[in-house]
Amino acid sequence: MSDITITRLNASSADFDRQLKDLLAFDETDDLEIHQRVLAIIADVRKNGDKAVIDYTNRFDHRAITEASELELSPEVLKSAWDGLPADQALALQTAADRIRAYAEHQKMESWQYTEADGTVLGQKITPLDRVGLYVPGGKAAYPSSVLMNALPAKVAGVGELIMVVPTPHGETNQLVLAAAYLADVDRVFTMGGAQAVAALAYGTETIPAVAKIVGPGNIYVATAKKLVFGQVGIDMIAGPSEILIICDGKTDPDWIAMDLFSQAEHDENAQAILISPDEAYLEAVQQSINKILPTMERSEIIRTSLTTRGAFIKVNDLNTAVNVVNIIAPEHLELSVENPEELCQNIRHAGAIFMGRYTAEALGDYCAGPNHVLPTSSTARFSSPLGVYDFQKRSSLINCSQTGADTLGKTASVLARGESLTAHAQSAEFRIKSD
Repeated sequence: MSDITITRLNASSADFDRQLKDLLAFDETDDLEIHQRVLAIIADVRKNGDKAVIDYTNRFDHRAITEASELELSPEVLKSAWDGLPADQALALQTAADRIRAYAEHQKMESWQYTEADGTVLGQKITPLDRVGLYVPGGKAAYPSSVLMNALPAKVAGVGELIMVVPTPHGETNQLVLAAAYLADVDRVFTMGGAQAVAALAYGTETIPAVAKIVGPGNIYVATAKKLVFGQVGIDMIAGPSEILIICDGKTDPDWIAMDLFSQAEHDENAQAILISPDEAYLEAVQQSINKILPTMERSEIIRTSLTTRGAFIKVNDLNTAVNVVNIIAPEHLELSVENPEELCQNIRHAGAIFMGRYTAEALGDYCAGPNHVLPTSSTARFSSPLGVYDFQKRSSLINCSQTGADTLGKTASVLARGESLTAHAQSAEFRIKSD
């Protein structure tokens, strides 16, 4: 297998900003044909309910379902999957679940209120969502970790009912995925996928209940469907290809860093893996490690394509410059493989998850460290955050005016309402003003 060529950039170059912009550019233009297909599927499910879901499931997943009730897996099936796991898988799944749940417990928002001097009470009431839909990929892509990462924060938040959908091509189920659903206390599981599953969750059918929010990863049809039903329901995010950015001072084993880059590049050909270092010789050492290790990787061709088309090595003058570049990129995953990661972290403003120190591989965050692995991609870490308990809770404002408060606030509201020519607003407030 031939060596690969990875794009090299230098932050000192006069046109570095343009080069970086070109590197990060990703064609996210909506495929009009896919868009139209998904719209048609959504419309069909809205109109024909169970019948449409059955038809699409039979067609796309090569099933022979005749009744919608056949789509649902019983709690006994989930428990059987858990009971049948090999001991090492059960222990790993339980350990990951315990850690994810423990971290999520720290994220819970609590209701609060305060009383003003005149007796007016203001506050905020926190309420969990009634019902949430969790999409889990099936078939070749089976991700029990995704079940845990999406389901456990919802359960910690107090979501009333969690509905999981997972496609089962040819009727084949993944026991790890079902075991994870059992472990995470998923309430109901339906064996369906694609845009039809998203539509069913968004609008409901005779058998499948409508939810308030849909979370979880999927293919382009699923992502497009989530985008199109947003507004009818909430969604977690529209995720792009996976990303990793590593800052290294040149003192970490180059084989480690090469494998960390591989860990995201193996997701798919559009994944992006970037290494930043002030040490030119170290960048060369990592390049040699990549060429040495790549032929041994099971997904070597995917990694090769990812690194050659979207990967990069960026030479910087110092670590402060590296931080500046990070804040421009706003990566999904950021590794600070340096001597003093805490100091460097203080100036990081935009990153989905920050992995600190030489021993903290990003892969640990994917499975069992505790923080969520559902993270903002495509520079959206500039304004959004990892999935968490707060995504399954909503806030209601509380206002309880005393008589004195209604008098004081009413006068202010009256002036402002009349300034906007909304006289009914003004009079509604004025009726509660005490007459002098």
